Amino acid sequence: MMIISLIITALYVLLIGSFCWGFERVETNVLPREIPKTRFTIVIPFRNEALQLPALLSSILKLNYPKSLFEVILVDDHSEDTSLALIKQLLKSDEVSTAHIRVITTVRRTKSPKKDAITLAISQASNEWIVTTDADSVLPIFWLDSFDAYIQNQHPRMIVAPLTYHNPKGFLENFQLLDVLGLQGATIGGFGIQKPFLCNGANLAYTQHLFNSVNGFEGNSDVASGDDVFLLEKATTHFPEYVHYLKNPSTVVTTSALSSVSELIHQRVRWAAKATTYNTRIGKIVGSIVFAQNALLIVGLCLVLIGEFKLEVLVAIFLVKACIDGLLIYKAAAFFDQKKQLKYYAVAAFCYPLFSVYVVIIAVFKGYQWKDRAYRQ
Repeated sequence: MMIISLIITALYVLLIGSFCWGFERVETNVLPREIPKTRFTIVIPFRNEALQLPALLSSILKLNYPKSLFEVILVDDHSEDTSLALIKQLLKSDEVSTAHIRVITTVRRTKSPKKDAITLAISQASNEWIVTTDADSVLPIFWLDSFDAYIQNQHPRMIVAPLTYHNPKGFLENFQLLDVLGLQGATIGGFGIQKPFLCNGANLAYTQHLFNSVNGFEGNSDVASGDDVFLLEKATTHFPEYVHYLKNPSTVVTTSALSSVSELIHQRVRWAAKATTYNTRIGKIVGSIVFAQNALLIVGLCLVLIGEFKLEVLVAIFLVKACIDGLLIYKAAAFFDQKKQLKYYAVAAFCYPLFSVYVVIIAVFKGYQWKDRAYRQ
């Protein structure tokens, strides 16, 4: 057990350490202003998001980008609340008279409503560049300007961009923030070591040509979520040199942390269920090592209680993990200007191993709820 513990911990330190190194290799990009040229179609699937949509729509109307150069397609996934009525009321106002915003209703074709919604929207999009975000997001004012400048200067075909939570309050929301900062750190770090394996559909851009060239979401439609990561896997397989990360503060999309433990568990179980179906080797390796390290701490604690493992060794393993995790999260927090939230890290570091192992077990054996629907991998 001692040798296995040391091997797992060494692999974990090498993994997270490589992300820390890779994070610094991706330069923070403050792009020169260009005359806007790129035409975008913003795709936003939604289902029962009446409470979140006003903030999103308000941020769309505040975008600095010329309205003549972008359109917005909102895809209704058969909402049962007032989401649709709210959008239609907004579209009647003078404020959006010059904005190109339309609403369509998705058609279910697979086990993944969100992928169906995005695919339908892309088939009706007027522009080559597709930008996806979520209905509970808030967009920064120079969001499209930053994408446009990067496209004009670097000529990518897919752009992965940053996401964080805004204004977290209390331990639960800050626990989620620290988790997301770790994921963002790993996302950026993965690009820095030229092994990208994570992205988030709430802030993702790609060309229709790329989407069609890899046959969209074909082959992944049996997984409810994963519209982002599975497309990234295909893109990095077929067009690795054209998949870029835009590490620019002007592109940071924000969203709200969940307000209850049950919602958090359902969300993270969904994420974990998606991770079990990764196709790339790097995704599987990262998932396995991270799970093994967290499981080691839980198993080690149980063995300590029955006298089969040394407490001082377990404490040393925990401290090593906490330090290397803390370094990656610190780097991400500095980029997102959220270092104040690090005060919650000490307590979160104790909670996370138990939380993450529980989530994986539920994902494998039970399934999850998403948008009032039940799924099982």
